[in-house]
Amino acid sequence: MKKILSVLILCISILSFAQTKAPFTGKRDFNIEQGASGSGTPAYYLDVKNNGDVHFGFVQINQADGTETKEEINAGKYNPTVMKVHFKTYNETFYVKFDQEKIYLTDEKGKIMKSDDCCPVSEMAELNCNCEGTLYQ
Repeated sequence: MKKILSVLILCISILSFAQTKAPFTGKRDFNIEQGASGSGTPAYYLDVKNNGDVHFGFVQINQADGTETKEEINAGKYNPTVMKVHFKTYNETFYVKFDQEKIYLTDEKGKIMKSDDCCPVSEMAELNCNCEGTLYQ
């Protein structure tokens, strides 16, 4: 009985580890809310390290005086369900999940959010679009 239980625990551990492998390593830029772009808007990025840690960051340049504000945080190991991102600079917290090509703004449980602000400018007639963005290399 102990052997069966040990094998079962080992199998579950292997499966859970396999499911948490990040879809890529390296840095990707993104913008989720299409309406939130312009001079002075933060440029967001994520950086997946070889060990599975996911760093999120932003760089913002004030167009009036040229000052640069930036922050990078370690959000922990990759989680395909949902990741919490909290930037202290502006006390900004949001939840995301991402795959090989896209990043999604989610609620705390990983459900993809919908908003008019997430609709592409080219589709102004659209309402309540999925909050998603492309990951750019």
